[in-house]
Amino acid sequence: MTMVAMAAHVHEHTPVLLGETLVLLNVRAGGRYVDATVGGGGHAEAILSASAREGQLLGLDRDPTTLDAARARLSPFGERVCLVHASFATLARLARTHGFDPCDGILFDLGLSSLQLADAERGFSVHADAPLDLRFDPSSGPTAADLIATLPEDELARMIWRYGEEPRARAIARALVRARARRPLRAAREVAQVVAEASGYHGGRTHPATRTFQALRIAVNDELAAIEAALPQAVDILAPGGRLVVIAFHSLEDRLVKRFLHAQAHPCICPPRLPACVCGRQSRLRILTPKAVRPLAEELARNPRSRSARLRAAERLP
Repeated sequence: MTMVAMAAHVHEHTPVLLGETLVLLNVRAGGRYVDATVGGGGHAEAILSASAREGQLLGLDRDPTTLDAARARLSPFGERVCLVHASFATLARLARTHGFDPCDGILFDLGLSSLQLADAERGFSVHADAPLDLRFDPSSGPTAADLIATLPEDELARMIWRYGEEPRARAIARALVRARARRPLRAAREVAQVVAEASGYHGGRTHPATRTFQALRIAVNDELAAIEAALPQAVDILAPGGRLVVIAFHSLEDRLVKRFLHAQAHPCICPPRLPACVCGRQSRLRILTPKAVRPLAEELARNPRSRSARLRAAERLP
């Protein structure tokens, strides 16, 4: 997508669970916030507006194209916003470098952004007649097409099962290996067609290749490892009373976040038979969302892509 076309999409970007995010982040005037996945800048714009006039925001993103879109959207805020092309896997170092340690709130809006999905040239959509890339940072590492071309069938099946939770993973991997023996599989639409035929799915709300594309995207970007690395760093740089908000879009992300928050809120590892804790492990977080917050019906009607969103939040203890 050209920059002109991308600019046209900037203000079409609809941030998910925006009101809930602002409330749970407890955004206040003069606060200092980190948007670890700034994307098109929708959440960041609202945080900066709510923290006026002295509030500041550090925005990170691995995708240089969406970062340019955020830069255009957030330009009215001037020096109150600092945007950095980087992975949140190094969150603590980036926060220290740019003066956001400690900070008052951190947001992770995980997964694929609507701007990336709209960028037909990078193959994020199963309908795209474009190279199957799926990298958030196009300058880094192998593409999804490279994985399909090189992984042995067993490894391909394990990846599709693990990251896509696809019950037909073995049949899909077998079909991809057979298809690549006949011709190189490069285009997103071509790969999606092979997967659809192998899956045996018919009808339904989502395309039968959606889980496989999710698995490829997670593998290419090493997404789960980045989340596991970033969450402890987020707790480290939060000021006492600071808030952590995470929006996940599939069960793998959400389970990882849920387990992390629970471990930070209930860290004791003593056997249940002991009358009192002797391990000395102290809680670092207070969970604010006993159950994941989900979009209300009116948001689902306005933005159907929000249907899989799950928000969890916690507060840093002294």
